[in-house]
Amino acid sequence: MPGVSIQRSGSRGEATGVTVRGFGGDFNDTQFDGRRLSTASGGRAVDFSTIGSDFVTRLSVYKTPDVTLGSAAIGATIDVALPKPFDSTGTKLVAKAQAAIQDRNGNVRPSGGVLASTTFADDTMGILAYAAYRRVDTTANQVFIPGWIGNRFYECQAQAACAPADLTPAKKNVLGWFPQQVGANQVTTEDERIDGRLAYQWRPSDTVELTIDGTFTRQTLRTAAYGYGAWFNGDDLRNVKQDSNGTVVDFNQFGTPMDFNAGLTRNINQTFIVGGNLKWEATDNLSFDFDGAVSRSVLNPGRNGIVNNMNIGYGGTNPGGPFLSTPCTFPAGATDSTPPTSCSTYGTVLGANAGVTILGSSAEFLPSVKNFGPNGDISRFADKSIMGSHVIVRNPNYFTDLVKQFKFVGKWEQEDVKVHFGARYSEDKFYQEGENTFVNGTFFRYGGYGAPSGRTGGLSPLPASIFQGDISTAGFIPGYKGDVAPTIVKYDPEAVYKLLEATGGGTTLPAFDPASVLGVTEKTWAGFFKVTFDTDLGGMPFHVTTGVRNEYTKLTSRSIGRLPTRLITVATDPTLIAVDTFTPEQTILRETSYNYLLPSIDVKLEVTSNFVARFDASRTLTRPALGDLRPTVNLGTLRRGSLAASGGNPDLRPYVADNFDLAGEFYYGSNSYASVNFFLKNISNFIVGGVSTQTINGVIDPFTNQLAQFQVNGRVNGPDGTVKGVEIAWQHVFGETGFGFNANATIVDTNRDFDPSDISGSAFAITGLANSANLVGFYDKHGFEMRVAANWRDSYLLGLGQQQGGTFGAEPVNVNRQFQVDASASYQVTKQFTVFGEVTNINNSNFSTYGRYSNMPLETFNYGRRFVFGARFNY
Repeated sequence: MPGVSIQRSGSRGEATGVTVRGFGGDFNDTQFDGRRLSTASGGRAVDFSTIGSDFVTRLSVYKTPDVTLGSAAIGATIDVALPKPFDSTGTKLVAKAQAAIQDRNGNVRPSGGVLASTTFADDTMGILAYAAYRRVDTTANQVFIPGWIGNRFYECQAQAACAPADLTPAKKNVLGWFPQQVGANQVTTEDERIDGRLAYQWRPSDTVELTIDGTFTRQTLRTAAYGYGAWFNGDDLRNVKQDSNGTVVDFNQFGTPMDFNAGLTRNINQTFIVGGNLKWEATDNLSFDFDGAVSRSVLNPGRNGIVNNMNIGYGGTNPGGPFLSTPCTFPAGATDSTPPTSCSTYGTVLGANAGVTILGSSAEFLPSVKNFGPNGDISRFADKSIMGSHVIVRNPNYFTDLVKQFKFVGKWEQEDVKVHFGARYSEDKFYQEGENTFVNGTFFRYGGYGAPSGRTGGLSPLPASIFQGDISTAGFIPGYKGDVAPTIVKYDPEAVYKLLEATGGGTTLPAFDPASVLGVTEKTWAGFFKVTFDTDLGGMPFHVTTGVRNEYTKLTSRSIGRLPTRLITVATDPTLIAVDTFTPEQTILRETSYNYLLPSIDVKLEVTSNFVARFDASRTLTRPALGDLRPTVNLGTLRRGSLAASGGNPDLRPYVADNFDLAGEFYYGSNSYASVNFFLKNISNFIVGGVSTQTINGVIDPFTNQLAQFQVNGRVNGPDGTVKGVEIAWQHVFGETGFGFNANATIVDTNRDFDPSDISGSAFAITGLANSANLVGFYDKHGFEMRVAANWRDSYLLGLGQQQGGTFGAEPVNVNRQFQVDASASYQVTKQFTVFGEVTNINNSNFSTYGRYSNMPLETFNYGRRFVFGARFNY
């Protein structure tokens, strides 16, 4: 479909949603049978991988709004129709069985489902039930840089060493961006889902129809991730080389430690929706539709999520030695040009003078590592005899989302006029809380790496029993150039926890984090009115639909607020800052409301019997993500020279768009047509992230003994923007041969591109916009169907805000150009029995992202190919 692109994310490579004309899931209103589905994510998007598609009856995409469905979608309204007994009369049985395998993973995993439906009592009653099971295993390779940190370097950092006289504030004037962390992971995901549905329908008369239905889904995601990562600090980089954009393309760092990461996670997404619908034809002209539903989603019901991560490794710097670093102390009354009186010096036992070289574009090159291994000896990179414990990261979450909704629609029709009117009420209650290892000191309790690295606090050596082998990185990302470390160490993090606790040093468990609590209640009342009439214009059939919808929303958000009162350093990690004490906790509550009138008009003119012209104008809105409505500021990870915090904004207003479409459609043959559509969207109230430097509660930075300067990332309604584009589609069937193709392309543009040279902290851009094209060739004849699809999407801005970074505003995340080829085929052996096969990602394409410039790689994933074989039975 023109303007619609699959959105993939994370280590699974699954299609988790779609973007429409460049607007992602949060901008699309996804409904099931006209009802909102709850989603325990804090966003507005529905993750399509959590809902089974085996027995979907129909999927409708409304790029222009229908006020009876809703107007809360700047991108599109997507309505998924689920099966009901009266879809067909009599008894129906459908069974499906299949097996899937990914080439890298090698595990064959079965999936299947059964649907049974029947009508009885002279077809006045019906009942339908289905159950489905799906299991998909994926092993993905990833090379990553979590963020490019904006920084001011000392002039001397371009050299191999700095002297105390070089480390004056006046000489810290070289603008640039560097990678704070570089590493690689291999992630295996087990995606298991069960779906079930039960629906009952009753038609006691020709004028009344009652439907009661319930749908349930439970997705369990288990991941096992193993990798390595090296951490870098801006002031410690030496031999720094930069390109003309300020990107650091080469450097070394004295004493670089090496961490080997292992993580085992389990997250459960559980959703149900139960509803009832009553249709009543009161007269020949007047009918009513009443619908009510309750939907509840839970992330980790029973608070049973597992996020168990462990870092072990070697190296790092130790107090005293030849390497000169900050922090430095200055005499009283010092100016920006006054040299320091003393600076910290460091030595190392196993730390390497490691570094990273950027060889070129992130679409072709991986960040190339150098001098890795103990003391730079790459042959001992995975030497387990020198590894000790470092940090523990355990942070399971618990989210819930409860949506209650009721709607009635009245319809009056006579001859060429139809009138729709009605109202809708919805109530959305979202809640989240979490635990983590920062709250109770578990994060660094057993850190330090231990004696082989000349550090205290770590347990070393670690017994051979925890290790489970090595993973080679040869050919890690096909088609890419650049050096990654030779090996990934695989080990059991939970076994390490038991060893650490046996030393008597305390728990390895996380603790409840008051700052994670957020509760949002959103109540919306809507009324709508729509008129459709058909007439002639100069002898040409002319169809007009005009409508208006009014939406009033009341919001309440609450969280637990507390402020730091003292920051401290951590002996086991020389760059880490911890919060020693907080102010007493208190509940922060905020209320707000807003109201919008949303008109629309759709015009269709049948110029000839095979040419149609369309014009549409409308106003739509998209509400802010519930997770952005937090009324408090939370601290992030605190490191020397990098103090991060983030805050929400309960007063955020929705994005509002004025939309215009002009289209022409030419139907020149049986199942053959060509169309073109021009669209324009003027969008206001864009929600943007701004970074400001602030002090918080007067706390002191323990490294500088000055007021701590936090980079606080907030959310505000910002400037306006315009999106314009054209969609072109062409479908052609070659007579009675069975061959045909479907081709489409979307070209988009905006006046709000991201300016990578802007370091004001308030840079803004419209995200998700990309030119795209799809070509599908198909054959359908004599019971044989075949489809080959080639999908292309140009590079685009995915969002603002990297995992690390933000000194000069929210750093961008861009996606490199993508091209993927998929194929499917089926053969109808008998009228009831069909066999089929699918191949996904035939060309083994990669997914990669970058920062401000194309040579700032962020994440590069390779998902491999997936093969599916199966059969369907339909009676």
